Amino acid sequence: MDKKNALRAGAVAAGTTLMMLLMSSPALALVRDDGDDPAPKLKVIETLGLFVAAPIGLFLVIAGLVMLLDKSKKKA
Repeated sequence: MDKKNALRAGAVAAGTTLMMLLMSSPALALVRDDGDDPAPKLKVIETLGLFVAAPIGLFLVIAGLVMLLDKSKKKA
């Protein structure tokens, strides 16, 4: 890749990033909109259970099922 293509790629990436930041500025607003109804806050233990324990448990269940139902032949 020569310098011209690298410069063009950098300019496109910078422009895209700038446009994304400019267009997402309303997301940073401090004033609530009409109809905005935030959910009640989760406790720390609920958050850990939902975002840590549940995915690990689901992974273990799926891995266990795959190991149990594996029909490939075992090599001795």
